[in-house]
Amino acid sequence: MSPPPPDQDESLAALGRVVSQVRKEAGLTQEELARRAGLEEADVGRIESGQRNPTWGTVRKISYALDLPLPELIRRVEALEREA
Repeated sequence: MSPPPPDQDESLAALGRVVSQVRKEAGLTQEELARRAGLEEADVGRIESGQRNPTWGTVRKISYALDLPLPELIRRVEALEREA
């Protein structure tokens, strides 16, 4: 039997940490990521801090803007959740 999934707060925090890490690795500011993804800079900040639960469409936009395939983004988030 597999362990229960992490709660929503943990998942949002993990997503935020991964987005922030990949953004920084790409040498992008929050403003640049927001522009590329068609989002507001404040929204990127709230996603990275785990304060906003983005829609699936927003996650896809971020993935595309980071040039990170969506399955890889999800894999990294899940790996981070397992470490917690």
